[in-house]
Amino acid sequence: MNIVLGQICRHLFGLSVEETSYARRGFRGATEAMRARLEQVGTTFLLGYHAALKRSAGEGLAAELNSVEAELQGFAFEGAAMGLALLDFLTPWRARRIRRFLRGAGNNHAYMVHVGVGWLWARAPFARWRTKKQLDPLLRWLAFDGWGFHEGFFNWHKYLPQGSDAPAALSGYERRVFDQGLGRSLWFVNGGNPELIAGTIEAFALARRGDLWSGVGLAAAYAGIVSVAVLRALHGSCRPYGPYLAQGAAFAAKARQRADNSTGYTDLATQLLCGISAADAAQLCDTTVENLPTNAVQPAFELWRQRIQQYFQQAHQLQTS
Repeated sequence: MNIVLGQICRHLFGLSVEETSYARRGFRGATEAMRARLEQVGTTFLLGYHAALKRSAGEGLAAELNSVEAELQGFAFEGAAMGLALLDFLTPWRARRIRRFLRGAGNNHAYMVHVGVGWLWARAPFARWRTKKQLDPLLRWLAFDGWGFHEGFFNWHKYLPQGSDAPAALSGYERRVFDQGLGRSLWFVNGGNPELIAGTIEAFALARRGDLWSGVGLAAAYAGIVSVAVLRALHGSCRPYGPYLAQGAAFAAKARQRADNSTGYTDLATQLLCGISAADAAQLCDTTVENLPTNAVQPAFELWRQRIQQYFQQAHQLQTS
């Protein structure tokens, strides 16, 4: 049954490598090295996506995902989550794959798994009502981040340069986390070029810019890879949204620390974007998540982000006083 379903899904919902290529997407601003890196990320995502359609949530899937180079594994798990969410949607009588994945092989990559689920929501918005109950109550917001990234990655002309609004299917805080994901996509769309990124964000309403910069920080620290000079330029171009950029980079450090695939590059990025090491940034995410209220007006996820942003805001004020 799983084999037949996987074959049908690959035939009907398969994604080609060409769909994620830099030229096909019409992205701009990247060096040759950055272009190769961004395409490598897309290829790895598709590897995980098609592996999930082929193997479902069995041990064979975990083995295939874990065979990917450690630094890139998160992208494979992200793709696998989209595939598993699709299978759950198509077989509602067996819609437990994401839950099992999060409890098993995908647990260490929980951040990326939730983001990957959002890719399916972007393509089938009505699927979210079925998948939502399988997600972590706090991290489930990252699925809306994944939705935003998908839209920016595949439909960036729709949102840029005029700074178009989030899809009408989203409401309330969902739209803000969508913007964080859209911000992540700007790192890809603009090839990690700080000048292009800053110029792109300026087209958006003031109220949206902080969340967009948060996404840029996450992508810059997690997906990389750029030079010290580029990271410094990025940090200089984001003012007055430095705390948002730093919060996103801290999330990246935590995602890698949880997955045990931290890299020297992410440490460099957090040093320059946050002013602290990747280990300290991950620890900051741990301490600020403690005792979050669950009955506040704002979602606990937003209160978590605000605590991290406030830390960096206070650190900046101390440095400049």
